[in-house]
Amino acid sequence: MVSSAYIHIPFCEKICHYCDFTKFFYDEQMADDYLIALENEIKTYIQRPKQPMKTIFVGGGTPTALNNKQLTQLVTMIDTFFDVAAVEEYTFEANPGDLTLEKIKILQAYGVNRISMGVQDFDDKMLEKLGRLHRSKDVYQNVNDLINAGISNISIDLMYSLPSQTLQHFEQSLEEALQFDLPHYSAYSLQIEPKTIFYQRYLQGKLSKPPEEIEADMYQLLRDRMREKGIQQYEISNFSRPGFESKHNLVYWNNQYYYGFGAGSHGYLPGERIINLRPFPKYVEQAKQTGKPVLHVEPIGRKEQIEEEMFLGLRKSQGVPLVDFKRKYDLSIQEIYGKELDQLVERGWLHLDDQFIRLTEEGKPFGNEVFQSFLIDDETKLER
Repeated sequence: MVSSAYIHIPFCEKICHYCDFTKFFYDEQMADDYLIALENEIKTYIQRPKQPMKTIFVGGGTPTALNNKQLTQLVTMIDTFFDVAAVEEYTFEANPGDLTLEKIKILQAYGVNRISMGVQDFDDKMLEKLGRLHRSKDVYQNVNDLINAGISNISIDLMYSLPSQTLQHFEQSLEEALQFDLPHYSAYSLQIEPKTIFYQRYLQGKLSKPPEEIEADMYQLLRDRMREKGIQQYEISNFSRPGFESKHNLVYWNNQYYYGFGAGSHGYLPGERIINLRPFPKYVEQAKQTGKPVLHVEPIGRKEQIEEEMFLGLRKSQGVPLVDFKRKYDLSIQEIYGKELDQLVERGWLHLDDQFIRLTEEGKPFGNEVFQSFLIDDETKLER
């Protein structure tokens, strides 16, 4: 059963220098056209009103870049197709500064109960260097406004290993973020992606990241500070107080099914992964005409599903539950990966007990190598 939906709103007031997500400069007419196309896509898949959902996540881009009328149109659309009143977690991504009091009231009135805020750093000069429009004072204002409106389930995104960033600089930013005492934090190291401003500067020799050992120190500092504050690490880049883990993101890491709506979005339905068109004109045209603006459908067989179960599940601190794996695939992890498990446990990279298999602290730096071990080259292992 598909019980989660991701909805992509690709508009931004400014394109950040590091971002490679599907995004476009906000234009009122473009946004109007996009919302019409988006509604037709959702209607094609969700053919009856008030379909039950466990989680809804509206990301971007910047969903809060929409004007008040368009934002109301979007949340009304979501309320029409999904049973919002029964949704466990309904998240909107937001940029500090875009999130006005009026927009907060609109989101709160239509059942949004979680905000994920892209803060990245608390140093205004660094924010400017990243191409961000907001400044640190906007974060304080928005958090205060959200809590006053009754939305206290707030997550902050941070970044580290930024250009010219020192360990001390990251520590100051992290300490300022922790002063908010929020229930959830995410932190990601900067990846220099193709088709970004930072990538062009990197090719020109005008941009460099801190050395790998400094990046490792930043990550260790992050984990230490979170633990000291009683905020548990439940995934490689995510930390929360008990009960405030992102239910929507856990859908991804637990390898469960979800719809993906909007330009460039990915959906995972039984037996297939659906990847949508990214270019704005193509997405809008196809979504309006057919309701299925699909670029590519990737078949997901039993082999691929089991491999992804391991790759994604091992991102979680808890790891992969053995009982759940056996229930889903009617085979134990040991039956499929006995030799690989023995080798990885012997190296000290994996821990295996009677409930879970998980990466050890020593194994986390070698995560990609561990994941490679779970590629299945002999499909007869999957036969009963």
